Amino acid sequence: MTGKYVMATIGDRHYVEIPGDRLHELPPLLLPALPQARRTSKTLQDATQLVEAEEMLPLSGADSAEQQSRKFDLALQLVQQYQVFVDHWRAGESILEWIRQCETTFEARPELRPLLKPDLWPHAGRSSFVTLLKDKAVDVEGIAPEEAVGLRLTFRQPPPLRYCSDQFLLYLNPNLAVSAYAVWARLTPEPVSSLPPERFTFQVCHV
Repeated sequence: MTGKYVMATIGDRHYVEIPGDRLHELPPLLLPALPQARRTSKTLQDATQLVEAEEMLPLSGADSAEQQSRKFDLALQLVQQYQVFVDHWRAGESILEWIRQCETTFEARPELRPLLKPDLWPHAGRSSFVTLLKDKAVDVEGIAPEEAVGLRLTFRQPPPLRYCSDQFLLYLNPNLAVSAYAVWARLTPEPVSSLPPERFTFQVCHV
């Protein structure tokens, strides 16, 4: 076993070497095609209430019309950030489902099955599939795949906008996603090796 499954080192990256020269086809990655979060009157109302509750606009001598215009513009900005958050969460959901399908594929192929066993070194892990997406330069809604996965790991379902703070929507969610992903990736016993991108192929479909 150890004679067949060896490791290649390139720079500071370790790659498992898969026996043979077969190009392995993985299940397609099905990414959401269209934004799901729409600008509804209820969502905009929630954003407006958030602007007021967080006192995001300083008191000023501006007249009421100007103040209302600024409040509306800020509420629209929060709605847009919420839409981005939901789109990224949906991308993370798609990636995790793809990883589950890839694991099933590995289990069905004798030459790949041992690579996911932590008692074999070097071995791959669930995070290795996210690294494979990065190595393949897959565009995931304009966000790093690990951030999309981190958001999905943090939220089973995306919370309504009224439960989000302005700080989360505007500043915090990328850092939260990265931290969540890092903790999840460390759940696999180290050392975890990467999957050689030249040995795998898969389609990316927007549905």
